[in-house]
Amino acid sequence: MTDLGDLTIDLGTSHVLLTGGTGFVGQAILERLLASHPGTTVSLLIRTKGSTSGIDRLRHLLRKPVFKSWRERVGDDAVETALTTRLRVLEGGLDSVPDLPTDLDVVIHSASSVSFDPPIDQAFETNVGGAVGLYEALLATGTSPHVVHVSTAYVGGLRKGVFPEAALTHDVDWRAEFEAARAARSRVELSSRQPEVLRRFMAEARAKHGKEGPLAVSREAEAARMTWVKAKLVDHGRMRAESLGWTDVYTLTKAFAERAGEQMWAAAGHRLSFVRPAIVESALRHPYPGWIDGFKVADPLIMAYGRGMLPEFPGVPDSVLDVIPVDFVVNVILLVAANPAPPATLAAQYFHVSSGASNPLPIHRMFSNLSAFFTAHPVPTPDSGSIAAADWQFPGGRKVERAVRLRTRINDTREKVLIRLPSTDRTRQALADVDQRRGDLESLQSLTDLYRHYIQSEIIFDDRRTRALQDALVATQPAEVVADIGFDVTDIQWEDYFQGVHFPAITTMTRAFSVRPTSSTRKESELPERSDVVAVFDLEGTVVDSNIVEQYLWVRGAGFGKAAWPGEVASLLTSLPGYLRAEQRDRGEFIRAFLRRYEGMPVARLDEVVARGFAQTMLRHTMPSALERIAAHRAAGHRTILVTGSIGALTAPLAGLFDEVVAGTMHARNGIFTGYLAQPPLVDEARAAWLTQYAETNGFDLSASYGYGDSHADLVWLELLGNPSAVNPDANLSREALRRKWRIRDWKRGPYELTSKYVSNATRVGE
Repeated sequence: MTDLGDLTIDLGTSHVLLTGGTGFVGQAILERLLASHPGTTVSLLIRTKGSTSGIDRLRHLLRKPVFKSWRERVGDDAVETALTTRLRVLEGGLDSVPDLPTDLDVVIHSASSVSFDPPIDQAFETNVGGAVGLYEALLATGTSPHVVHVSTAYVGGLRKGVFPEAALTHDVDWRAEFEAARAARSRVELSSRQPEVLRRFMAEARAKHGKEGPLAVSREAEAARMTWVKAKLVDHGRMRAESLGWTDVYTLTKAFAERAGEQMWAAAGHRLSFVRPAIVESALRHPYPGWIDGFKVADPLIMAYGRGMLPEFPGVPDSVLDVIPVDFVVNVILLVAANPAPPATLAAQYFHVSSGASNPLPIHRMFSNLSAFFTAHPVPTPDSGSIAAADWQFPGGRKVERAVRLRTRINDTREKVLIRLPSTDRTRQALADVDQRRGDLESLQSLTDLYRHYIQSEIIFDDRRTRALQDALVATQPAEVVADIGFDVTDIQWEDYFQGVHFPAITTMTRAFSVRPTSSTRKESELPERSDVVAVFDLEGTVVDSNIVEQYLWVRGAGFGKAAWPGEVASLLTSLPGYLRAEQRDRGEFIRAFLRRYEGMPVARLDEVVARGFAQTMLRHTMPSALERIAAHRAAGHRTILVTGSIGALTAPLAGLFDEVVAGTMHARNGIFTGYLAQPPLVDEARAAWLTQYAETNGFDLSASYGYGDSHADLVWLELLGNPSAVNPDANLSREALRRKWRIRDWKRGPYELTSKYVSNATRVGE
């Protein structure tokens, strides 16, 4: 690089191309260019997003917090002036780089994947393909700007000891690896479509979603296939990286991007500098202490600890967690950009921006900071309590992994028991706890897998060149300039930084969302008066505390003599296992099978039974809360609809409550039921299709409408509505309702006198 005695801190009138300007580090670079290098012109490579143009995305970007101080200092007029004079947008991405300006002086390439563990083809396309696309576009200009390529210190890979600020020493053919990564997806996609694999997806989907209908099964099977493909490609990337000596596919592809730059740009006689930051976190000083844009590398671990998801830690207590504030990284990038190596120097320059060599932060010290902060500022819980900070003993990675596997088995066993119990407030809460625990355990396992090499690292990033740059800054610049654009990591007091700057910054982002009312605790709002809204009620288990089996017994009990009753009960008990199997497979199959029992019954006799004792029994099993809700919808002008897969004759006692009843019709010949339905039962996906067509035909707004159902089979039509409610839900619907934050309602049977009076009054009003 330039002789340190001639150190330049100003980019002057340079024309700078910035990639990744909408990312975390890119935003901070752009802010510094605007605020501290007023003579520069900045071209930004920005994709369009839907109908939003690149310039509109830039306008939105400049309203973000990182630019607040600059905006306030220069004023709105100057911001608009900058948009038309200093800032230029090149619409496109690194996979489709447009023609670049031919007057570029500096290129800062900060764009890359932000994920450590993406599918292998995506990682290569973004990190390697993006770098290749940029260098090809630069070569096409015939010019020679100084390129500052932002990499990562972890390109050093799986090594122990000191990693020098120098080119990587490997002989891997990155081009061949790039082609293999591109081909990986087609191979895995082909495997995922093999019959034996699809058969497994279908079986698992049918077991979970069979009651919702065949389309739900198909959607779940295809979703499972896509998840399987992604998991295979992620595993492919992880294993290929480790087999070549890197921690993960992110560091592997960043290393290959460096090699692409060396071979395509530096070897052609152009100036190239690599800046390799370690784990980049919130700003220490600029643009303000604690500035950060979303969660970064260490933050998921920090918040997992605060939320009680990390009762123990698989890290090595005396390994170094190499963290660096983002403003230090930006200061190095811009100082390196202003001080390229002389043109005669063909070798690239390398700078590590890290803390491990000069101001190491051991894992045990990081834990002390975590414990102190979350003890003083515990994460609240919905019951007005708080989560206690864990006390790590660092038992080692293997013990932690064994403990996770054991907890997972216990949790799975608990779920199998709960799913077979009646759905009550207590079992629903227990299932919610099981789901929460599963999510926590999966997150813990994922975090352990993802960060294993970073939390057990024994690599030390040599930073002598970067420290020499800092020393030159101190030697040539006034103290106030050094304080503003310096990057002396020995100045960082880790306790002050974490507990006073970084932890408050990331917990502030999440605190507002950490305790939110659940669907069952939110206050019931008044129903808006609208005529374009429907309120759809299922019958069995929702409006009445019964099912079609009980209703059949009520009919038979009122219509049979006592002598025939034992035989009917025995017949029903004999057939019950088959009915249960049908119910588990498909709700419609169960209804068809069970309604066969009406074969041979005269139509007139059923009508007579329903009008007499059956009606009274139905009223005794009707739930007052359902009646109140139906009346409230009618009062608000909503069209109330009762929908059931059973036969319409059985709904007669409650028909007056609704504007419309949609039910099945049983086929009859010569006044005698044949036991066959006149049309398929309106359940699961059939009900969803009917509801969609009904709304389109009659002009109802489903997004503002209401639905009430009790069974997992109701999920497929409830999710069409803007205001779904799970009423006395079975275990599977309860779990889905909790996940989707739907309202869960417990409606119980009331006194017969109250129900009868309510039905009578409501029917009279309806007339």
